[in-house]
This record gives sequence, structure tokens and C-alpha cells, in this order.
Amino acid sequence: MAAYRADDDYDYLFKVVLIGDSGVGKSNLLSRFTRNEFSLESKSTIGVEFATRSIRVDDKIVKAQIWDTAGQERYRAITSAYYRGAVGALLVYDVTRHVTFENVERWLKELRDHTDSHIVIMLVGNKGDLRHLRAVSIDDAKAFAERENTFFMETSALESMNVENAFTEVLTQIYQVVSRKALDIGDDPAALPKGQTINVGTKDDVSAVKKAGCCSS
Repeated sequence: MAAYRADDDYDYLFKVVLIGDSGVGKSNLLSRFTRNEFSLESKSTIGVEFATRSIRVDDKIVKAQIWDTAGQERYRAITSAYYRGAVGALLVYDVTRHVTFENVERWLKELRDHTDSHIVIMLVGNKGDLRHLRAVSIDDAKAFAERENTFFMETSALESMNVENAFTEVLTQIYQVVSRKALDIGDDPAALPKGQTINVGTKDDVSAVKKAGCCSS
């Protein structure tokens, strides 16, 4: 098999959302992971944008469609459409601004109100390169992540630290959840969980299995 596979050749498509206060570095995390770019001149995101990247998990090609939105309150109207179909989330705060960590709880509640209970959540402390300005301890963040049953990682989009790891871990965990669900449901295709269906003609639920999985007879 050729080493390179076309961009539209994938086994799973997972929608992952980036959430958190404005200015915590969500857009730079997205651009670092999908294009290996970082901009010090990064402007606030207006509305919504998304980018894609495929990675290999086990012997499958997993394509991530990662959505990024403005953290400002005035864009709250997009909430339900933004979260719809998401199977993973990176909940981002800035390690140098404690208020962005304080707001994580509110973001987490909103996320859980709008998504499936099996969603994979990674708490991300970004701007880890600014060690001399740290305002949120790793211990506090770890304690929160353990209490809320989320994953946790500190990143630096500037230094490219752990950005790859954070996204890859989320996608791998989603894949494992989907695989377990697929194994549990036997031969009944009607029982496929929501994250594994694709409705042709609608753009709402982008998290899907492209090819027939283990359950097709």
C-alpha cells in the first residue's frame, strides 16, 4: 500500500471542539497542530473556523475536524450548533491568567450540557513557555481534572510543546470509546451510537465512520 493516502481517504471522522476564554491560545493550538504554524500577531477569532488533520491510530486513519470559536460572550448564540456532533473537546486556559482557569468550570458545564456523555475532554493549560508568569499550578489543574474525570496536559503553542500529544491523546481516546461501543453492540447496525452515524445531506453531525465497520455482516 502506498505510504501516502489521499486527504479524503479515512476510516473515522471525529469532530473536536476548542473551548475556553478568549486569548488563551485556542487558534494557535489549532494552527500548530494542523499546519505547524504559530502567529504572535494572532487576532481574536470571529465566529467559527475549523481545520482538519488526519493521524493514524492502530491501523486506522482518523481524521480530526477541529472547530475553533471566539471565547467572547457575544458569540454565545452559536453554542448548540458549535457543539453538535462533537465527540472530543480541548478545554483551554492560560497558565498565566488565573481567571481563565476559574472559568473552566463554566465552560465544562456548557460543554456537558450540549454533548454526549461519552465525549472525551482534555483540560489544556496553554502558554506553558511563560514559566516566570505562572499563575495556575499544575497541581491545581491536575486536581480539577481528576475531580471532573477529564484528561490534562500543559502545552505551549509557541514552543510546540505537547500540542501534538494533546490532540493525539484526545483522538486516540475517542477512537477507543468508539471501538468499545462498536464491539458492544454486536450485529445490530441500528444500535450504532450517534457518533458513528453519518447523515448524508446534513452538515450537523460530522463525527462519523466513513466505511462499514466491524458490525457489517
